Amino acid sequence: MNNLDAERTALVTMLTTVRSTLTDTVRGLSDDQLGERPTVSELCLGGVIKHVAAVEEMWLRFAVEGPSAMSYALPDGVTWADIAAGTAREFPQWMIDHQNNFKMLPGDTLASIVERYEKVAARSEEIIADIDLSTSHPLPEAPWHEPGAAWSVRQVLLHVIVETAQHAGHADILRETIDGRKAF
Repeated sequence: MNNLDAERTALVTMLTTVRSTLTDTVRGLSDDQLGERPTVSELCLGGVIKHVAAVEEMWLRFAVEGPSAMSYALPDGVTWADIAAGTAREFPQWMIDHQNNFKMLPGDTLASIVERYEKVAARSEEIIADIDLSTSHPLPEAPWHEPGAAWSVRQVLLHVIVETAQHAGHADILRETIDGRKAF
């Protein structure tokens, strides 16, 4: 195995590990429990998994397509300052979708959420198997991206791993608060 194959295998293995850590937190829960918000946070377990799936899907699309895969366009007459202050007269659909990913919506079930995440994971692994990890794309313009910055596919994968691990920790706290079960 060459160094690139070893690196690719290590990245996929780590991503698979953190995904499993996250999805293990919802084993044995009801659909209603997935929507509970047992802490002062707005987070619920179902929403955490939906969010992580959406983030992974978006970043892997970025790895393939570049910045066109992420659109942060604002409605006419709305500024980032309006958005930050919560005073925008209209919010962009991408922002509404992002917020909805943190919630259990009508029709969301444990089975449907985990199935979607598994499909995203399978697609990600197909992409990772064939993509050049050094391919780089400029980040789209957004207040949270450094102006002019570019990320390689390698950086994208590391970001997805970190994001998933961070949310697996959130999920562990939520699960423990719901029924006392701990991941480890």
